Amino acid sequence: RLDGLVKKDKVVVFLKGTPERPQCGFSNAVVQILRLHGVRDYAAYNVLDDPELRQGIKDYSNWPTIPQVYLNGEFVGGCDILLQMHQNGDLVEELKKLGIRSALLDEKDQDSK
Repeated sequence: RLDGLVKKDKVVVFLKGTPERPQCGFSNAVVQILRLHGVRDYAAYNVLDDPELRQGIKDYSNWPTIPQVYLNGEFVGGCDILLQMHQNGDLVEELKKLGIRSALLDEKDQDSK
């Protein structure tokens, strides 16, 4: 089941709460980072609604915490990893590989004019 969930969409996030109402600061940070990049179309699964999913995704990824981010079916990491990728520019590149243009590139284009 988890294999299908993480591979179903280009960007998949397992978080506490929903993108509209994150239930922890780390989940909120992941949602905000994706929003900064203009990533709106992604699958989000609320682990608070499903204890089996909450433990299952930790076992699946061998990662002890939530949130968890998957890009193109590959486990990326949690909030700290996504934040680091955002800060060093890797997230823009990873999104580009998925055919997603980061909104931050549009801002840079505006700044250079």
